[in-house]
Amino acid sequence: MERTFSMIKPDATSKNVTGAINAMIESAGLRIIAQKRIRMTPEQAGLFYAEHKGKPFYDGLVKMMSSGPIVVQILEGENAITHYRALMGATNPVNAEKGTIRAAFGGELPHNAVHGSDSEQSAAREMSFFFSQTEIVG
Repeated sequence: MERTFSMIKPDATSKNVTGAINAMIESAGLRIIAQKRIRMTPEQAGLFYAEHKGKPFYDGLVKMMSSGPIVVQILEGENAITHYRALMGATNPVNAEKGTIRAAFGGELPHNAVHGSDSEQSAAREMSFFFSQTEIVG
């Protein structure tokens, strides 16, 4: 079993589609073993996206990610990282295949509904950014 990090972004939580996204995750065979709804401060968002600092989209990303509630999650399943990235769909919702989260709930970039880890290293960093071991109950 592998674990990965998932985030339902402010554009999706504002549409009240968290439950629908969770249903897609669970229907795809992934288990949600930790979950909480929070609101990041601009400082927290800046730290979370520190690898993008200096890139043209960084300031807008930090502003958007601290604009409203997010839902952070840890997912577990076989090949969870690859499996969830396929379920999310292409980064740009316009290019996402039908049946993916971003095709169903994304808008115009950067409003693509969800984030998921792209590697084991990213997953470990992102999970520990938001969760302590006692909050992982799977």
